[in-house]
Parts: sequence; C-alpha cells; structure tokens
Amino acid sequence: MSDRRLIIVDPGHFHAALVQKEMYAGLMPLAHVYAPVDRDLLDYLTRVTRFNTRPDQPTRWELAIQAGPDFLARVRAEPEGGVAILSGRNRGKIEGIRAAVESGLHVLADKPMIIRRADLPALEAVLTAAERRQSVVLDMMGGRHEVATALTRALHGDPAVFGEQVAGSAAEPGVEMTSLHHLLKQVAGIANPRPAWYFDVTEQGDALADIGTHLVDRVHGTLFPEQALDYRRDIAIHEVTRWPTVVTVAQFREVTGEARWPEYLAERVNGDALDYHCNARLRYAVRGVHVGLDMRWEWEEPPGGGDTQTATYRGSRARLELRHGPAEGWRPQLYVVPLAEIGTALERRIAALRAPYPGIALERREREWRVAIPDALRVGHDANFAALTRRFLAYVNEPRSLPAWERPNLLAKYYVCTAAEAAGRG
Repeated sequence: MSDRRLIIVDPGHFHAALVQKEMYAGLMPLAHVYAPVDRDLLDYLTRVTRFNTRPDQPTRWELAIQAGPDFLARVRAEPEGGVAILSGRNRGKIEGIRAAVESGLHVLADKPMIIRRADLPALEAVLTAAERRQSVVLDMMGGRHEVATALTRALHGDPAVFGEQVAGSAAEPGVEMTSLHHLLKQVAGIANPRPAWYFDVTEQGDALADIGTHLVDRVHGTLFPEQALDYRRDIAIHEVTRWPTVVTVAQFREVTGEARWPEYLAERVNGDALDYHCNARLRYAVRGVHVGLDMRWEWEEPPGGGDTQTATYRGSRARLELRHGPAEGWRPQLYVVPLAEIGTALERRIAALRAPYPGIALERREREWRVAIPDALRVGHDANFAALTRRFLAYVNEPRSLPAWERPNLLAKYYVCTAAEAAGRG
C-alpha cells in the first residue's frame, strides 16, 4: 500500500505536534492541516518548525495549511484511507472524530475524546461506524508504554508473587492511584503555553475527564488485561467530588499571554483570582474491585521535578506500589511489599522479564524490594508518544489486528471519566 495522507485537525494541544516529533514509514511527509485561525495553530506550527530545524535528526514535515471556520467541512472532503490526528478543544472533539470517520479516515485522538456523559452515545455510535468501515479509532494512551507501568502489570498477573487482587471497600480500595499535574511546565524543552479556554472546565474538562483517562486505562488494563469490560454491568460509581485550584490573574497572564479574564470565566473569578474547578476525587468499582483515584492540578513544577503519578495494588500475597516523587528522584519506581513468602517466586519472575526488559534487577530494602529499572528502558514521555503512534499505524495497516477489547474498554473508560461532570459537582 502507498503512503497514507496525514491530516492534522484543530491542533489545540501540544500532543498533536508531538506525534510529528519523528517521521514514520507509511506516512507521507506532507501533512494537511485543517484548523481555525488562532493562537493554537501558531503554537503547533512553531513546534513542528523546531522539529524540522533541530540539529539532531531533524524531521522533514511539509505542511499544507487550510485555516478557517469551515475546517471540519474540509475534513469531510478528505479521501478515505488517511490518518487523522485530533488534538483540539475537548468539548467538541467528538464532532471532529465523527467527521473523520464519516470520511473513511483512521483516527488517533488526544485524550479525552469526550468530557460529558451525554456524549457517550455519540462516541459509541462513532466506534460502531468505524468498526463497520474497518477504520481504526484510538485515543493517545502513551502511558501504556511506560516501563514501570508495564512491569506492574506483569507482576500483578503472577499469582505466585501478587496472589489474588483484594477487592477492598470504598473506605479502603483495593487499588489507589494519585496524579499531580502542573499548569506551568516545560514540554520538549520549551515553556508550554496554554490557551485561555483551557481554564474553562466546560471546554477542557476536569482532571478526571482529562488525566483520569490515563489512570483508568492503567487500572483496567492491569486488573483485567485484554478482557472486554461492559460499562453497563461492570462499573459502579460510588462517590465523586471536585474542588478548585486558585489561579491568580498574574499566573493566568504568564501561562496564556492574555492580559485579562475572558467573559466565559467571569462567574468563576473572585477578585483577581480564578477558582479553577479542575481537581477531582473518585471512588468506583470495576467488577467488584474498589478503586480510589485522586487527581490534582497545581501551579508550577518543583525544581528538578515534574508531573507525578502513584499507584497501589493490594494483593493477597504482596502489595505493588508505584512511587514517584523527590525520594525517588522524580522517577517512577516500582516496589514490592511482601505479605507472604514470595522471594523465590519474585526472583524467578524478574529473571523471566529480563528478556523483554533487559537489565532489570531486584534490590532488597529492609522489608520490601525495589525493581531496579535501567536508564535505557526509561525512554520518556515523548518517546512513548512515538511508540503509541507506531502501534496505531500497525493497526491501520491491518485493521483486523486491533484487539476486540479496545472498543468496549474505551467506552468503559469514558463512562468512568465523565463521572464528575455527570454528577454536576463543582
């Protein structure tokens, strides 16, 4: 098959540009960009230009840009078989996905695909249409390729090490995850600007709707690997809350470049500060296993640090803990806390995992083990984006190779991640 057309739709988030941080076999170097004329488009162009002009392995992207309010109509006129990358405003993203699928395009969409529970039927209809046309539709789950997450899945799946998953309760969940993200941060070596609409939760979504997609994807993929979930039967939402991070007008100006609050944020502004209702806490159960998620946004990354995620999986023989903070040098580290005699089984499992993960080792630390992960396996956020893009393109070239569980699990994920919006909190 000849090289496919690459279509970039409304690149309102830097993830669209990160897909183009390298070249891919099977994609034409000429990318067709359809977007409104705004600062998001200029930011995208700046990033792609930096990739094309960097001294080390520069990319060779060419851009055919058609910018205007009718950009979705241009997507609908695209010949079928191409690859569409969507990374724009979250509230209307499902319309862009629908337009691409109706044109016979394959879609790799930045998360979240939807932020409102009312849009779940539309997402289900789009996935059904894509399946009928043998089009591949996926969201950007780069975290699946992160090595500590993969090793957690492997150890969780070993009954001699982990035992059985403890179901827990709403008060003490069997699985707990936290995520801390920052509004002012560095991406690909430069300060990452954010559009003003990013601070409108009805447009961008809260932390559960956005970064919660990664957490829920990891939880479901670890608890029930390669198993299809039915959100109507397998998911029970228990408790959800949302609360604000306070952003001053000076901070807002620094990260957006805007001198004043836009009108659509007025009802959330108190004096010179915005109550940004982004933080979320969720308690839910999946097939009887209780899960607790806590997701927060703070203002600025700490010196030498960045976004962090932690996880705890409670098993009958061991507890798996993913720790990520200053004590770990701001790198995710996996610990195994034994509740039974698992030393021999753990050593055997780690030895077997050295084939796909060369160089991993065990370090005994008083009453627990740390799984030592060599630097060569820690490829980082941007490289994980390239890995997920290559995996997506492999599915595009052979649509029947897309696992049958991807579609129902994507729906289950977005059912969970729209829980705060559905509850009307904040």
